[in-house]
Amino acid sequence: MTQFSNDDTGETRYEIRVKGHLDESWSDWLDGWVVARLDSGETRLTGDVIDQSALHGILRRLRDLRLIIISVQTLGDRS
Repeated sequence: MTQFSNDDTGETRYEIRVKGHLDESWSDWLDGWVVARLDSGETRLTGDVIDQSALHGILRRLRDLRLIIISVQTLGDRS
């Protein structure tokens, strides 16, 4: 998995896709991640994490919701 660091914040931007639709109100519970419902019946979550530990925290929250994680990937350099 390739990572990039945003020079300003040291954070890495990720996209996580899960099966099913989450309501946009879940954004607060997921540390401000953007929640987007897709026509495919999936939800795309996009957000920044400071390190791998923070990423695993988000993944644990999704697991605890019993969501099926379809993919996790880093996004391109934002600078």
